[in-house]
Amino acid sequence: MYRFSNTVIGFLNLFTLLASIPIIGAGLWMAKSSTTCESFLQTPLLVVGFVILVISLAGFIGACFNVVWALWVYLLVMLFIIATLMGLTIFGFVVTSQGGGEEVPGRVYREFRLEDYSPWLRNRIKDPLYWNTVRSCLLNSKTCAKIQFWTPIDYLNSDMTPIQSGCCKPPTSCNYNMVTMVAQNPDCYRWNNAPTMLCYECDSCKAGVLESVRRDWHKLSVLNVVMLLLLIGIYCIGCCAFQNTKRAETDYPYGQNRMSKVRPRWDYYWWRWWHDRKEQLY
Repeated sequence: MYRFSNTVIGFLNLFTLLASIPIIGAGLWMAKSSTTCESFLQTPLLVVGFVILVISLAGFIGACFNVVWALWVYLLVMLFIIATLMGLTIFGFVVTSQGGGEEVPGRVYREFRLEDYSPWLRNRIKDPLYWNTVRSCLLNSKTCAKIQFWTPIDYLNSDMTPIQSGCCKPPTSCNYNMVTMVAQNPDCYRWNNAPTMLCYECDSCKAGVLESVRRDWHKLSVLNVVMLLLLIGIYCIGCCAFQNTKRAETDYPYGQNRMSKVRPRWDYYWWRWWHDRKEQLY
C-alpha cells in the first residue's frame, strides 16, 4: 500500500497528459478557422488544454519521482479546480432553472419568450456586440435552410429546434392575411422574408438561442457533477501520494520507529544512585 497511491496518481496523470494534446490541437485548429461559431470555443479549449497539461505533468513527476514540491503544486491547483468547478456547477444550475418554452396548440414544436429566462442570460443576449456575433454564426450555420421548403403540413406535424422555431419563422400567432386592429406580437413586425433577415432580430430568436444554451448548459452541469466527484477522488489519492513522498524523503520505511534513544528524566539518576547506595549499606 505504500506505493499504491503514487502509482495510481502517476497513471492517471499520464492519461490526462496525453488527453490534453488533442484538446490543445482542437483549440489551435479553431483559431485558424474562419467560422464564427467555432471561435467561441477557441479560448476555453486552449485554456483547459494547457491547464490540464501543466497540472498533469506536475502530478506525474511528483508521484513517480518523489518530488514533493511538484505534488504540492499539483494538489494546490487541483483544489482550485475543484472549487472553481463547484462554483460553475452551482451557477449553471441556477441560471438554467428557468425557460423551457410554451406549447403551441396544434403544433409539435414549442415557442419561446425572452422574458422566461434568467436576467443574466437576457442581459448577455441583448448586448448588441454579442448578438451580432451570434447572428453571424446563425447565418453561417444554414439552420433555417433546412426548413426553407417545408409545406404547411410539415409545420403541423414536424418538430423544430429552438433556434428554428424562434429565428426561421414568425410567431404562430401572427396574422398577415388581413388588416387587423388587434395588437400583435412585436416580432410579427420584425419578420422579413429575405433569407438574410427572416426573424433574426426578433426577441423570439434570442429566446431560441437562450433555450439552446440552456439545454446544453444543463447537460454540462450534470457532467460537471460527475467530474467533480471524480476530481475529489483523485485529490484524496493525491494527498496519500503526497504523504508517501514526504515520508520517502526521510529515508525511514513506513512503520519503523524513528526514536533510537530516549534520554532518561533527571530523577532517574538520583533514584539509581540511591538504590545502589542502599545495596552497599546492607
